Amino acid sequence: MKCRHVSLLALLISFVFGASVAADAQSKPVMVHYMPWFQSPYSLGAANWGYHWTMNHFNPNIINSTNGEQEIASWYYPLIGPYDSADPTVLEYHVLLMKLGGIDGVIVDWYGPDNYYDYLINNQRTLDIFAYAQKAALKFSLCYEDETIEAEISGGCKNGVCVTAGNAIAHAQYEMLYVQTNFFPYTNFLTWNNQPVFLNFGPQYFHTSANWTSIFSVLNGTNQPALFNEDNRLSPAGAGAFDWPPMSLSRTNAQSPTEPVLSDAAMNGYLASFDQKAGAWPAFVSTAFPRFHDIYAQAGVGPSYGYLDDQGGNTLRETLSRAMTNASAIIQIATWNDFGEGTVIEPTVVGSEPTTEYGYTDLGIIQDFRRQYLDASFPYHTNDLSLALRLYNLRKEYGNTNAIVSAELDRIFANIISGNLTAANLQLTGIESNAPVIYNLSLNGAQLQFTVGGYLSSSGIQIETTSDLSSAAWQTNSTLAVNTNQIVFSSIISSQDASTFLRIRNN
Repeated sequence: MKCRHVSLLALLISFVFGASVAADAQSKPVMVHYMPWFQSPYSLGAANWGYHWTMNHFNPNIINSTNGEQEIASWYYPLIGPYDSADPTVLEYHVLLMKLGGIDGVIVDWYGPDNYYDYLINNQRTLDIFAYAQKAALKFSLCYEDETIEAEISGGCKNGVCVTAGNAIAHAQYEMLYVQTNFFPYTNFLTWNNQPVFLNFGPQYFHTSANWTSIFSVLNGTNQPALFNEDNRLSPAGAGAFDWPPMSLSRTNAQSPTEPVLSDAAMNGYLASFDQKAGAWPAFVSTAFPRFHDIYAQAGVGPSYGYLDDQGGNTLRETLSRAMTNASAIIQIATWNDFGEGTVIEPTVVGSEPTTEYGYTDLGIIQDFRRQYLDASFPYHTNDLSLALRLYNLRKEYGNTNAIVSAELDRIFANIISGNLTAANLQLTGIESNAPVIYNLSLNGAQLQFTVGGYLSSSGIQIETTSDLSSAAWQTNSTLAVNTNQIVFSSIISSQDASTFLRIRNN
C-alpha cells in the first residue's frame, strides 16, 4: 500500500499559481496536412505491415540492434514507433499534440469512400481522426485526391466500383454527396466565407472550372465548397489555391550529384511568386513546411523528388513566418506525418541519419510563432507536449484491463483539452507512481473542496487529517468508495484550528 501526504498550504499554492489558460481561437487558422494511411499488426494481424511503412522494401519486423528501432520506409522515426492510423491511442496522442502545439485543425489527405485499393480503409481512418478532432475541439477539412478517379478508370471494375470517362463526373458527384452527409454538417468543419473549405491535390483529372462546377452542382446551396487546388486557381469555381514544397525546382550539383537539392533561394522565389499571383484571388492557403527528404529511391519505387534541408529549423521558421504575415486566409503545415517524404512535424527520434533528431522542435517553433503572430496569450511550451506521450504510454500500459484507470485517463484527456494542465500533470504523476493525488482544490470560506484522482485502488481510499505533522495523530475523515466516477471531496475547515493537514491513501 502506498500513501501520499499533501499539506493544505502546498495545495493552496498549487491552486492559486498553477492554473493554465486555454488558447483563444484565431481568425487565421493553422491547419496541418495529415496522412491516415498507416497500417500495422494492430489492424492487419500477425506480423503484417502496410505499404506506407514498408514500400514493399523495408521490414518493420527487423529491429536495429544498436538503437532498438524498427526498419521503416523513412529517414525519420516516430517518437512512439511505427503505428496504425486506426489505433485510438495514436489518434488521441496526435490530437493532444496538435492542441498543445498551437495547431487549430487537421486537413486529411482523402481518396474518397470507394472500396477500391486502400481508399475504403483510408476513408474509415479519416472518419476516425475526424471524431478525435471533434473531441479535441479542432477544426477539420479534406484534401481530395482527384487522381483516384483516373486510377479507378485505368484499373477497371473492382468490388462493384466501375468508373469510366463517361461517368467520372457523376462518380465525383457521388463522392461529394458523401462529404456533404458525413463531414460538412459538423460545426468543426473548417469554413471560409461561410463555405466549407475543400482542398484538391491537383487538379490531376478534373482540369477545368466547368468540371468542378458540375461536380458541386449536386450539393445544397449552403454547402457549395470554397475550393483550393494546388498552385493555381480554377476560376470561377475555385476560391483560390494552396502552395506546396516546390521539389520540382530541385537541382543536382557538385555537392549532390545523385540527389537533387532544393535551394533556399529557389524555395523562396517560388513562395514569393505564389503570394504575388494569389493576391488577386478571393483567398488562398499558405503552406509552411520543415524539410523534405523522401526515401523513394532507397525503397526502389522511383527517383527521389529531391532534398530540402532543415537548416536547423530555419526552413520551418521562414515558411511559417511568411504564412503568418502574408494575406492568406488559412495556414497549412505540410505535413504532420508523411514519413515517406520526410516532411513530418510529428515528434520523431533518431532515424537512419545519426545526426537527425527533431523531437518536439517543430511543434516548439509553431508554439513560438503562434504566440508571436496570432495569440500573445498562448500558454503552452515544449515542456507541455510530453503530457501527450505520458498519456499515450499509460493507455498502452493499461489497455482495457483497469476500468478505474481508463476513466481517469479519459478525465486527463479532458483536462488537457480544456487547458487544465496542472491537474492533468498531477493525475498522470499519480498513475505513473501508483498513488492517489489531490487536484482542483478550492476553498470557499470554510468549505474545502478538491478532486481525488491519480491511481485509485478499487478497495477504496481514506482521507485523513491532522493538525500536527510532527505526531502520528492522523484521524480518518472519510472512507470513499472508488469506481469509474470522478471523486469530489468536500469538508468544513474549522476556524478554531491553527492549521489543518490532509493526506489521502489507498486502502
